[in-house]
Amino acid sequence: MQFLENFNPTLTIASPGRINFIGEHTDYNMGYVLPTAIENKITFKFQKNESNTKCNVYSVGYKGFSLDLNSISISDTEWENYILGVLKEISKLTKKLKGFDCTIDSNLPLGSGLSSSAAMECGLAFGLNELFNLGLSKMTIVELSQRAEHSYVGTQCGIMDQFASVMSKEATVILLDCQSLEYQYIPIDIHPYKIIMLNTKVAHTLASSEYNTRKQECEEGVAIMKTQNAHITSLRDVTRAMLEVSKQEMKETVYNRCSFIIDENQRVLEMVKAFKENDLKAVGRILYEAHYGISKLYEVSCPESDFLVDFAKRNTSVLGARQTGGGFGGCTLNIVHENGVDDFKQKSAEAYKEAFDIDLEAFEVQPSGGTSML
Repeated sequence: MQFLENFNPTLTIASPGRINFIGEHTDYNMGYVLPTAIENKITFKFQKNESNTKCNVYSVGYKGFSLDLNSISISDTEWENYILGVLKEISKLTKKLKGFDCTIDSNLPLGSGLSSSAAMECGLAFGLNELFNLGLSKMTIVELSQRAEHSYVGTQCGIMDQFASVMSKEATVILLDCQSLEYQYIPIDIHPYKIIMLNTKVAHTLASSEYNTRKQECEEGVAIMKTQNAHITSLRDVTRAMLEVSKQEMKETVYNRCSFIIDENQRVLEMVKAFKENDLKAVGRILYEAHYGISKLYEVSCPESDFLVDFAKRNTSVLGARQTGGGFGGCTLNIVHENGVDDFKQKSAEAYKEAFDIDLEAFEVQPSGGTSML
């Protein structure tokens, strides 16, 4: 793009991906989650240009595009909508936004379940807030980024990914109540174990459509139980006893979805207790229990993820593992003893290559701080 010839950025922003230790698909059911940002990030560089409305965006790997702030509309090119949606939401809040040039570079594996989409949205919003002194709070940036994904990308996501990308602190996970948005930082020290991600390289192409389907199935369950319990507004309000009373009125699929969410909320609280007590065996057990629910009850796993989790169970250096992210591919999260990391990576890669003829990508992540200015 022409602006790159004279690009002289005045602002650099780093916006991280995230892992979610436990609490999968509970956020849009108003439940609990336990995420943290990681060191893998998207880096944005910004400069103002001389235009009031002309903007140029260049992404390494995706090329670039130009737009006019006065005529923003949904693009046929999917990744552009993460940008366009944020700009549209900002324009509803302030008239201070002007023309700018921006480059985007990422070391977040796309489609890996590490929430590159939220990092894209939050990093752009955070950077423009700084560049034009828009006066937006961190929480406003989180909320407008979520709305952008709803309205322009079409994924009816909960607030967890954006919240973790912006609000995380080093060496902690966030216990976030997605109903009240109250949160607390939980220190995490799993030494001598490490967090090893195995990227299946299976792009979760079903994730967006099936994500919305799961949301609808949960809402169907809520509607059935609400006839017996008028106070219920989401699965957050549902107990196991309430679910069992209404079981006969539900399709088996809807019952399974609701069952998973109820158990998953409890697992989040159990995981917090395990971290506080440094009970690492409990951490591992909870991860395996969660993956069973992800695979068999919520049905958002895939053969590749199931294979890797089953393989991890046979390795004595691994405390626990599960698929993380929206589902249908992406990464598995593994808690591995530091003395066994290299062996685990090698043997996992060999077995995975033999089973699926795919080169496995393995990397360590650490709890990191949220979106920031460099």
